[in-house]
Amino acid sequence: MTKADIVDQIAERTGLTKKDVAETVDSFLNAVAKALAQGHHIEIRGFGTFRVKDRKSRIARNPRTGEAVPVPPRRVPVFKVSKELKDMVSQQ
Repeated sequence: MTKADIVDQIAERTGLTKKDVAETVDSFLNAVAKALAQGHHIEIRGFGTFRVKDRKSRIARNPRTGEAVPVPPRRVPVFKVSKELKDMVSQQ
């Protein structure tokens, strides 16, 4: 499912124009991205939690040459599914 599919479904259910729905969806996604970039934790009850996790530096291996390659520390976004959503998906 793409963002356009989501916009179509919401517009169909609410009677709003696709343009208005697309702006709302884009605003929501931008707000989530901006909050994560600032290191904030986002919880949407019944859906899941978005947060930023710090990964430590480590030594990896180049699979082609076997050479050790240092991987610097970094911050990555993670999503944890809520129990309600997990149960809903597993029942299907």
